[in-house]
Amino acid sequence: MPEPVGKGVARRKRNRIQRRRTGRRSAFATAFLVVAITAALMSGLLIFGAARYFEDLPTLDAIKAREIGANSTVYADNGTSLGVLANDENRQPIASNEISPWLKKGTVAIEDRRFYEHGGVDPQGITRALITNLTAGRIVQGGSTLTQQLISQIYIVKQRTLDRKIREALLAVQLEDRFSKDEILTAYLNTVFYGNNAYGVEAASQTYFAKTAKELTLPEAALIAGLPQLPSQYDPYEHPQAALKRRAQVLAAMRDTGVISVAQERKAADTPLRLKRGRVYGASKESFFVRYVANELAGEPDFGEAAVRAGGLTINTTLDPILQRQARAAMEQVLPTAGDPDAAIVSIRPKTGEIVAMASTRTFRTDQFDLTSQSRRQPGSTFKTITLATAIEQGIDPSATTYMSAPFSWRPDENSPTWDVATAGDKYAGAITLENATLASDNTVYAQLAIDVGPANIVEMAKRLGVRTSPLEPVPSLTLGADGVSPLEMATVYATLANGGVYHPPTAIKTVHDATGQQLLGERNRGVRVIQDGVAAEVTRILGENMHSGTGTGALMSDDRPEAGKTGTTDNHTDAWFCGYTPTLATCVWIGYPDETKSLYNIEGVGAVSGPTLPADIWRLFMDAALAGTPPVNFAAPKTPVAWSGFTSQFENRIVSTVSAPDLTLSMPPPLATVTVQADPAAPGDPAATTIAPSTSAVAVP
Repeated sequence: MPEPVGKGVARRKRNRIQRRRTGRRSAFATAFLVVAITAALMSGLLIFGAARYFEDLPTLDAIKAREIGANSTVYADNGTSLGVLANDENRQPIASNEISPWLKKGTVAIEDRRFYEHGGVDPQGITRALITNLTAGRIVQGGSTLTQQLISQIYIVKQRTLDRKIREALLAVQLEDRFSKDEILTAYLNTVFYGNNAYGVEAASQTYFAKTAKELTLPEAALIAGLPQLPSQYDPYEHPQAALKRRAQVLAAMRDTGVISVAQERKAADTPLRLKRGRVYGASKESFFVRYVANELAGEPDFGEAAVRAGGLTINTTLDPILQRQARAAMEQVLPTAGDPDAAIVSIRPKTGEIVAMASTRTFRTDQFDLTSQSRRQPGSTFKTITLATAIEQGIDPSATTYMSAPFSWRPDENSPTWDVATAGDKYAGAITLENATLASDNTVYAQLAIDVGPANIVEMAKRLGVRTSPLEPVPSLTLGADGVSPLEMATVYATLANGGVYHPPTAIKTVHDATGQQLLGERNRGVRVIQDGVAAEVTRILGENMHSGTGTGALMSDDRPEAGKTGTTDNHTDAWFCGYTPTLATCVWIGYPDETKSLYNIEGVGAVSGPTLPADIWRLFMDAALAGTPPVNFAAPKTPVAWSGFTSQFENRIVSTVSAPDLTLSMPPPLATVTVQADPAAPGDPAATTIAPSTSAVAVP
């Protein structure tokens, strides 16, 4: 009998739904099977690897006999100790019954929830990690057990990843056979790094809450349990929001494993951090620099944070204690009064990139924010040097190219706001060569130049010369220092120019040796030419003139040795800089209020602090002391002189080479969209072109 039409449609619809459901279940089952087989194969590889590596596999007795968590010591370049990383006080082993149960439960929940079930290696954990990573499309979870992690903490070797993982797995199985779960967990909690020089849970408890590990509450224990994965990123002092998010992940894991209730999770998650830094552990000498050294070494491929802070390393650095003292003395001499703004100074050897001085007026005890490397401050006109290098590389001759020094307005299109640029003091020279505009630190000329050479090209030049961590926006105001950079980056830029265009990554480390004396890292020559020596030489020539007849005269050293430099002052005098160099030493000085937007007015008898005033004084005092007793060295003559050429400008109607400044009409018409103009070869000899009104640099940000 034929089936009714309505029933047939319903039946076919049910069949389609059933097939889709079956297909989804089948696809999931297939995917799970593939993952499970992969995990099984990985376990098999471990067994197979044992046969290959068993003969030279260290025994647990040998590993246990090694000094676990030995101090890593940091030394200055003269052999004096600067500080200890993870010193004895920062690792205080404690017994199992001295550790908060919440900390044990939180650690197991977030790091290895099957810790009490597996035998050192967890195929299910590997499978779960694979599924999680496949679902996320990236690595978000590891498959190593706590036992394997403990092995990796105490067995530091430089081997290929597969070799090391196989060894860790085999040793983890041996460790599980010899020790109880509680002994392994306690050893892990006494060994792992928790950030801020705290190794082990007792040091972590004192560092973050000024109490013993036994006294930790649930929210405190959850915070500490989450730190070992990424101690720097989850640092509650530096990144409190990231630390709270990580604590919430630990609490959720504890809830999922049944060790806390939903109500306990919510209450703990709502609890503020309530950090309290303990006073059990003393500070290192040169704490800012020592921390910078640790971070630099941790970024090396063969090390990492654990090896740096607990590998028993001897770290020889580039810091010159004499120059460091002289840097502080110069800042204290110029800024001696309580309430004066802060200052920072960085000094680099151009030939090697070695940081020989890195100091600020702040103390590590009261504020751990490093003004030399972590701050991002507008560099003012010190950034014009980078624009100048960009122009010269494009063949623009600074001595033969003339611009109009006058108030400047620019609006690239009708949808953009107008950018109005003025020079400090509202003093203008009229027609002026680019070279003389540099000596006068003329904002209006450099605003036009930035548009001519292209802001994107200025960004690219800045990165080549040494601004490699701070983000830069490719807009014309970049030339006036609109984007924040660190003193370390600017010192690197000027060091590259001092070195004839060869960039060396700034480094604080000379050599690293392990506890046995074996050298793990040696002195490296990582110099890379980033601009032609002719470009660097032309920039140096102009900045050398600036020291004698421009804004840099206040920084001129007492012995008249070859030197070059540039001032910088930001809008409203909130930041003041001086960056300069000799062939053997490049130094940048910054002055400002890092915690507030406050103008530098009425400081030590100076009405408005700018680059040519107090920063130049600090630079001169430091450089005089640092180079005292050393013979003057000339800048090397370039092997590849610049090939000059004309260029295309948008501002031909502003270029005047025959009208004197007093007769100049400053109400200029708006610039044309694009105009082609050649450099004026007669400009350098024109009296009007070389008339310079005294000026300091100031940023006019749109």
